[in-house]
Amino acid sequence: MTPPPDGGPSRAVLAARNGVAVVFALNGLAVATWFSRVPAIRDGLDLTPGRLGLLLLAMSIGAIVAMPTAGLVTQRLGAARAVALATTILAFGLAVAGVSAGVLGALPGVALGLFAVGYGSGSCDVAMNIEGALVERRLGWTVMPRFHAAWSLGSVAGAGLGAGAARLGVPVGLHLSVLAALVLAGTLLGARAFLPAESAADGTTAAGQRKRLLAAWREPRTLLVGLLVLAAAFAEGSANDWLAVAFIDGYGFSEAAGAAVFGVFVVGMTLGRTLGTVALDRWGRGPVLTTTIVLAIVGAGLAVLAGSGPVAVVGVALWGIGASLGFPVGMSAAADEEEHAHVRVSVVAVIGYTAFLAGPPLLGLLGDHVGTLRALLVVPLLLLPTLLLVPAARPPAAGSTGVPARAGSSGTDG
Repeated sequence: MTPPPDGGPSRAVLAARNGVAVVFALNGLAVATWFSRVPAIRDGLDLTPGRLGLLLLAMSIGAIVAMPTAGLVTQRLGAARAVALATTILAFGLAVAGVSAGVLGALPGVALGLFAVGYGSGSCDVAMNIEGALVERRLGWTVMPRFHAAWSLGSVAGAGLGAGAARLGVPVGLHLSVLAALVLAGTLLGARAFLPAESAADGTTAAGQRKRLLAAWREPRTLLVGLLVLAAAFAEGSANDWLAVAFIDGYGFSEAAGAAVFGVFVVGMTLGRTLGTVALDRWGRGPVLTTTIVLAIVGAGLAVLAGSGPVAVVGVALWGIGASLGFPVGMSAAADEEEHAHVRVSVVAVIGYTAFLAGPPLLGLLGDHVGTLRALLVVPLLLLPTLLLVPAARPPAAGSTGVPARAGSSGTDG
């Protein structure tokens, strides 16, 4: 990590930190706005769990299509312009999905809108994580989980607004369109504070950049970190997609209460990511990731098997805390070496977002046979072997990459 200059980080770095946090928060707000209205859209379009899972697949496909080249696009355009372009696509897709579901009742229009949401969100995810990792290095201390906590705070706001909109009967098309416009305007303002883009003309041709990307796909550590992020993304994404519906179907909750349960999950995520920076700097990535993954296993199991709604909600809170750090720590690990951060973050993001590609249809098809709530038992079963991947996230030794290990996270990661 690049140490901050004497006297602390510059104003530009602090402004960039704030701008990145705003972009993360608004991206979380946009995604949670969609997920909070999934039960209403499911009922309005009269979808079975299996058909709903296939519909949600459109969003995942959009993200997967975007991510392989998102790092190179970010390097070429700069993170600020890449985020602006991606969020424009996301906002357009959110509005199209809302109007298609709430006004037109057109399933193909919803699928098209979700594809655009996934494409824009996936592109923005890579660009803002690259910028976040750069800001983290310039600051000289761990801050990436707090950027993801800002994403979770945005999710809390989105879930809360969704629950309120559901209770008040606000039309889905109006709700999603207004939020899309607000997210786009705020993101454009936040991205203006990003650090100045470094020239992509660093002596590396486009062909050379593609070779770097292909080389990153052959790096064992990068691939293992990607698998860790995949499991973390599945634990998080399955809750995003199915938690509200599962508690409505499995515990008899109302639509508004189901959205509130999703809010409990994202509150747990926010708490874990806010406190996680302190824990990571003190104890290191290994022990902290191990502890949080175990919490997620216990919490997800309790949420499904408790048999009591209030006890299950406690499990949801533990699940949220436990699932909070895998994704941001994995992104930090992918960006440990600044020179190759853009390609490694792209690779890790593609692998991680495969969970969003496979998760919705897998859980939907299982839900058709065993019920949506019981289908969520896949989450703890997947997380158990993930504990073996934790050592891959340790910072590389100073001599291995030329990058010093992060303060507070090298000696305790064994």
